[in-house]
Amino acid sequence: MQVPQQIAKHLRDVHFGGNWTAVNLRELLADVTWPQATRRVGSFHTIAELVYHMNYFVSATLQVLEGGPLDAKESLSFDHPEISSQADWEQLLNKSWTDAEQLADAIERMPESQLWDDFIDAKYGNYYRCLNGPIEHCHYHLGQIALLKTLLADT
Repeated sequence: MQVPQQIAKHLRDVHFGGNWTAVNLRELLADVTWPQATRRVGSFHTIAELVYHMNYFVSATLQVLEGGPLDAKESLSFDHPEISSQADWEQLLNKSWTDAEQLADAIERMPESQLWDDFIDAKYGNYYRCLNGPIEHCHYHLGQIALLKTLLADT
């Protein structure tokens, strides 16, 4: 397996299953309702905010691989649309699954040599770093979501 295909596999694994930690977003979120997803526990982000935030960077990376600009801003990464129904929540989840699959497909199509090129600008590092970033980011927030689910179940 070439390196781009391995990166794509890791991205799919954190979203859909098969990773080393045996925890993935789709299974973890499968039984979360929109009231749970939007319920705040203390001062923590809600599950919906975290899902949007994770996908914000997946979507931004996909946009670059499709030839678009890198216009993501950390300051906007939690500005999700209102979630006021189960349909809204499912729409956010479906966008996350679709964007993850499209990004994985785009990564698989990359020539391996491109991994070592600058990602837009040298200040961001190379493609290898910037393609692994959203995966690491998802794992980080995946743990937060698992803890939030536990806290919500206990209240």
